[in-house]
Amino acid sequence: MDVIVEPAVAADVPAIEALVREAYEPYVARIGREPGPLLEDYAAVVVDGRALVARRDGAVVGLLISSVQPDHVLVENVAVAASERGTGLGTRLLAIADEQARANGVGEVRLYTHEKMTENLAYYPRRGFVETDRRTENGFSRVFFTRVVPPEV
Repeated sequence: MDVIVEPAVAADVPAIEALVREAYEPYVARIGREPGPLLEDYAAVVVDGRALVARRDGAVVGLLISSVQPDHVLVENVAVAASERGTGLGTRLLAIADEQARANGVGEVRLYTHEKMTENLAYYPRRGFVETDRRTENGFSRVFFTRVVPPEV
């Protein structure tokens, strides 16, 4: 069965929390503390309408949390289950952020990652993101990226 992407609902919160733990817990030792996504209140994020989940056979296998800002869409979190890595699901979720930007009349998608999440530092540029800044925020050493959203063809 294909992966379906849809808005998260309250009943998804435990599965979202489990997915985020799977995706980010391996970084705890590298960073020396829990990364920001492990500290998030996902029930509140779902109520705010900022979370989309990707489902395969009913199971949550991907997550996109984003918010529309005045001049961009901010990808706050994109996570993919280990069982789905390499399938293009992460790229698909980032493309949805592009769609959100177009729908809201903004021309770019921004995101950030921790500087010690070196896999992400390689992943995002391969998907058209350009590094724009490095700085410490909330005690985390973050690397910021942006991608210009091309108009629909």
